Amino acid sequence: MDIGCHLPNQGPLATGEALVRFCREAEQRAVASLWVSDHVIFPRTATGSYPGGRFPHPPDKPYLEPVTVLAAAAVCTTRARLGASVFILGHRHPVVMAKMLTSIDALSNGRLICGVGVGWWKEELETLGVPFHARGRHGDEILRAFKALWTEENPRLDGEFFRFRDLGFAPKPVQKPHPPIWVGGHGRASLRRAAEIGAAWHPINRSPEELRAGRVELARLCQARGRAVPPAIALRNDLCVLRPGRAAGTSVRGGSVLVGEPAALVERIAELAGCGVEHLVIEFLAADGPELDEQMALFAERIWPKLA
Repeated sequence: MDIGCHLPNQGPLATGEALVRFCREAEQRAVASLWVSDHVIFPRTATGSYPGGRFPHPPDKPYLEPVTVLAAAAVCTTRARLGASVFILGHRHPVVMAKMLTSIDALSNGRLICGVGVGWWKEELETLGVPFHARGRHGDEILRAFKALWTEENPRLDGEFFRFRDLGFAPKPVQKPHPPIWVGGHGRASLRRAAEIGAAWHPINRSPEELRAGRVELARLCQARGRAVPPAIALRNDLCVLRPGRAAGTSVRGGSVLVGEPAALVERIAELAGCGVEHLVIEFLAADGPELDEQMALFAERIWPKLA
């Protein structure tokens, strides 16, 4: 199992210093990948249910724009893969977003993982111009736009939502034919999308039972489409390592699967590996820089060696 980490980009950690320090520490510890989540605004009302439980960020919390954070990580790292868990299709115009992503792939010398999802927050999506009840079709069309721009010499699209032709688009991505696409979400449409185009299925905070059920459904969907090898399973989980005798603090929010002392976490992560998880993306639950440093050190010293 590969281990990735979510980058600090919010609250008191929304600084260049915190980002660079975390990237350098992660590379020294041979972390396989570094990740961002995608929010541009936090509306004061929410329709729908956050996939990891209660949404963790109040509306006025500082939150750095994720494409910018990933671009910064690309130039201060040399080895770790760089991804989004996940970029919400529709937050940015697809031609602009395709250019941003191919630029990150170029700046990182081919280390981008393109995690995508269609979102859940009606108010956020509608503020950014996405037709909420058509977000699935809208997102599928954006993916078609990405592929045309990334792979075709004369890209064009005549779609329901977007149209373009007669344009040049360079550079193309370093990775051929394009960066791997990881499909976020855990509903039926997400599994269908993963089976059709995904290099990986990328759910958030799912139980072993849910992962096993998703794995079975993915295999069925792939078989129906004549796909011989199903997408990998790449899980993202909140994680809080507890020292013996210490209770979980207020930073541990609802919906977390991985909270406990090191020995218990080793067992639970091993169970996830047994469910088919090949890549685990960890978001350490830390309120500030010192707590984040402690969480990474505890994981690297007390848990990771035992998983190996």
